[in-house]
Amino acid sequence: MKIISKWILGAALLFGVKLSAQQEDTSTYVFTLKQSVDYALQHSTSIKSAQLQQAQATEKTKEVMGIALPQINASFQVQDFLEIPTSLIPAEVFGGPPGAYIPVQFGTKYNSTANFSGSQLLFSGTWFYGIKGAKVYQDLAQKNVTRTQIEASAEVTKAYYTALVNQERKGLLDANVAKLKKMKDDTKVLYDNGFVEKIDLDRITVAYNNLLTEVSNIQRLLDLSLVILKYQIGMDQSAKLVLADKLADVAFTPAAASQGKFNYGNRIEYQILERNLDAQKLMFKAERAGYLPTIAFFGSLSAQAQRQEFDIFARKRWYPIFVIGLQVNMPIFDGLQRHHRLQYNRISIDQAENDLVALRRAIDMQQAVAKVNLQNSSATLESQKANMELAQSVFDVAQKKFDQGVGSNLEVINAQTALKEAQTNYFNALYDAVIAKVEYDKATGQLTK
Repeated sequence: MKIISKWILGAALLFGVKLSAQQEDTSTYVFTLKQSVDYALQHSTSIKSAQLQQAQATEKTKEVMGIALPQINASFQVQDFLEIPTSLIPAEVFGGPPGAYIPVQFGTKYNSTANFSGSQLLFSGTWFYGIKGAKVYQDLAQKNVTRTQIEASAEVTKAYYTALVNQERKGLLDANVAKLKKMKDDTKVLYDNGFVEKIDLDRITVAYNNLLTEVSNIQRLLDLSLVILKYQIGMDQSAKLVLADKLADVAFTPAAASQGKFNYGNRIEYQILERNLDAQKLMFKAERAGYLPTIAFFGSLSAQAQRQEFDIFARKRWYPIFVIGLQVNMPIFDGLQRHHRLQYNRISIDQAENDLVALRRAIDMQQAVAKVNLQNSSATLESQKANMELAQSVFDVAQKKFDQGVGSNLEVINAQTALKEAQTNYFNALYDAVIAKVEYDKATGQLTK
């Protein structure tokens, strides 16, 4: 059980589980594996974070779409000319000498302008592809949620199976304790009546005490594995969690291979890279569309008030200004900056396509490795299960011979030691098998949220 112990303790240190930080919850939950995963999908902070990122992507998409809607603005300005600007007028206009200028001041001390303007984008190739890119970005955020849910499901499954392994091991050890206790009590009676020596009683007592210690250790590991499981699913540590599934219901054999080629799209990682490739292509098209003109309609309605006294809001005349127009922006030369951005985006597309090829090869390798690991783990589990059953049979025979007075307690202790070792090997193999099962399901795309 060293592997299981190290995994649990390492997970506890990694996740920083703090019982005191949780609010009290005295509820009792009886969960199957599926219910545990469903609970995690509702309460996991990592999933919640991915969902919040998806919500941000949705708002970002709406923001980009808003560029094509009318843009309307209003402004109001009041100016107090502490010194009215001076202009120079040729003096000869008023009969003065040529070359001389007369300083004059035009305007009023107080000026106010109220403006109401609007514009409407009529055409922009960059915006057209930008809106498509925003939708791809939103879809990527959704797929990231799915990926986080699948990863959470895998971690919950591993934690659930680990707790089941410890629970089953605890049950077998409790049964062994009961048997060994009866033998110890019987030996005590025989010793008290002078039929066995003290060394016989001491042997059985030592074996019994060692088994009690192991039961205590396993109980602590079981408690800790439940702590990890509750953390993974987002449950308060003060709540009581009971496992409803049994390891006997888990199949440790790989599913039959399908006749057709594996659909890489079943893997969420592949779906994400495909959408990333789409995003890179849209970025290239958007950059190329930047060579096209941008056309927008605009209009502005203003009114000005000019006063010598600060009576801007008095019922006096305001002078209107009304302008409408069509603006066309045409890029001509930008120092080849856009050209190099296009080349950069083209290389990014090649990189995204190469990433897809690399992932397909990695998936093929992962599936082959996961299948072999599951087959080996399954075979080892069957072998260790047979050894444990044989060791149990030897122990039962030794105990029966002892009960009938034709065997020694040393024979029983040796059989019990062999049984304990066989059980340890079995549960180590069981843990390896359940982890291999999860990795196989994940590699073949069968593990879903």
